[in-house]
Amino acid sequence: MTDTAAPPDALPVDKVIVRFAGDSGDGMQLTGDRFTSASALFGNDLATLPEYPAEIRAPAGTLAGVSAFQVQISDHDIMTPGDAPDVLVAMNPAALKSDLHMLVPGGTLIVNADAFEERNLAKAGYEQNPLEGSDLDAYRLITAPMTSLTKEVCKDLGVKPRDAERSKNFFALGLVSWMYSRPTEPTMEWIDAKFAGRDLIIAANKAAYNAGHAFGETAELGHQRVVVPAAPQQPGTYTNINGNTALAWGLVAAGELSGLPVFLGSYPITPATDILHELSKHKSFGVTTFQAEDEIAAVGSALGASYGGYLGVTTTSGPGVALKSETISLAVSLELPLVIVDIQRGGPSTGLPTKTEAADLLMAMYGRHGEAPLPIVASRTPADCFDVAIEAARIALTYNTPVILLSDGYLANGSEPWRLPEVDSLTPIPVEFATEFNHTDADGEPEFWPFLRDENLVRPLALPGTPNLMHRIGGIEKQDGSGNVSYSTENHAHMVAVRSERIAAIEVPDVEVVGHPEADVLVLGWGSTWGAITGGVRRLTNAGYKVAQVHLTHLNPFPKNLGEVLARHKKVLVPEMNLGHLARMVRAEYLVDAQAIGKVTGQPFTAGEIEQVALGALDD
Repeated sequence: MTDTAAPPDALPVDKVIVRFAGDSGDGMQLTGDRFTSASALFGNDLATLPEYPAEIRAPAGTLAGVSAFQVQISDHDIMTPGDAPDVLVAMNPAALKSDLHMLVPGGTLIVNADAFEERNLAKAGYEQNPLEGSDLDAYRLITAPMTSLTKEVCKDLGVKPRDAERSKNFFALGLVSWMYSRPTEPTMEWIDAKFAGRDLIIAANKAAYNAGHAFGETAELGHQRVVVPAAPQQPGTYTNINGNTALAWGLVAAGELSGLPVFLGSYPITPATDILHELSKHKSFGVTTFQAEDEIAAVGSALGASYGGYLGVTTTSGPGVALKSETISLAVSLELPLVIVDIQRGGPSTGLPTKTEAADLLMAMYGRHGEAPLPIVASRTPADCFDVAIEAARIALTYNTPVILLSDGYLANGSEPWRLPEVDSLTPIPVEFATEFNHTDADGEPEFWPFLRDENLVRPLALPGTPNLMHRIGGIEKQDGSGNVSYSTENHAHMVAVRSERIAAIEVPDVEVVGHPEADVLVLGWGSTWGAITGGVRRLTNAGYKVAQVHLTHLNPFPKNLGEVLARHKKVLVPEMNLGHLARMVRAEYLVDAQAIGKVTGQPFTAGEIEQVALGALDD
């Protein structure tokens, strides 16, 4: 952790929300990531929201090409990247036009004045320069000629003007880092490591950063300088982690805990591809990654690896789950362990590839032909993706079933500080393969029955090539016990019932109610709505309102006590980034009047939105 001593002229504040916005080529994701990393090293709690344009390279300067990164840093525990930014850094007119409405009244607006020339103004739809009128009087406006100052400090380094211009995002980073008293050392060290061997780029980026820092010192902005002190933290080793990286590490850990090598069969798709990239780095842990030619080949390879004794995993988004459904049904029929990771995004079809949504729950629950039940788990924060990946693997390997793990683009790309767990604190996942006969035929001869079930209705698994344990596999219905192909309608009905009963009997933890113990209103959530729901419920309970929350990790089967918990409350609100998937499920299962609160704008819920919805329910 970096020195957290505050500069003597900095005013302490408990939190700040900063949003960086610019053209997709302006390096806003990198700028936000560096500001976040410095804040994490400073000891702040934080949460981030990166936002990307859907186009690979939208026309420069247009609204469609705006890329943004929002981060909230605080001296206390927080759950979201903030309802609205206190500070907006706009690198061009399009960024200002696109994101100004998010800035709180009286907030600080920092703009790159050099970008506000006639051509860029026209692209953004401005008839006149907003910096020259009274349109921005409601904000604390700071204009800085970022492009020209960056070129000026780079010209003596031998950097060409066009190349120097690419470093203007570091000018913005230097200015904001000065304003919020961020340490400079982490950024300098990162530049050295990232651009090692490219001395001109290193020099240009450092010069631009220092120029932005100096601008803050010399432009009479002293009244703007604040510091967010470090947040209280448990002792341990911390890292700043996003959901996809945490999920990948959880799969690696699951392989170690089970003693099985991990195999990932994946086809690249936004926003899941980074899991493939991360897992490919961990060959030393016995991880094998295969970039398949399509989604069907990806899941087929993962299921084959599972049959061969690996922890089989496939990663995708909603469109890929649809393509994988036939093979997932085969895994249900074969009763083989398989982890299917769905990083949800806006749909249907190609939909909104870079915007978040959580509208795949009903597909995960029912999106297969025939009666094909399987367990479903969902992560709630970026760091929680680690634990839920282990839980998905535990269920898959313990009950010999495919499991769907639901995350989404908000969790995948968002980040938070995470305390690395002690290895000894992680529970092993015991896995045993059949090595001996388990049945005697009518003549008294020993044989192997692949569907002879234990007390949990789980069948044994025999690895291919195990002496004398050969058995049939395939999608045609099997006779329970022997595993022989069976067209008996009675046997099929029995197998359907057994498969359903086996999934329903999976042991999952009971839900815990958080908030007022006698609440009239209960907010029920799943997935990435946890942060906004927790923030909104916390605001109301602190104000004396009787509100509580329950958040689900296990969506199939439901926790055993969920029905009893729901029945205790007069009103049940279900905020979801869809049009009411979980609400439908609990209404059908428990006959409660669950009220669906849907949001499908590509943006996550804010704590303020949850607060207002719950307050409205309290007033009814």
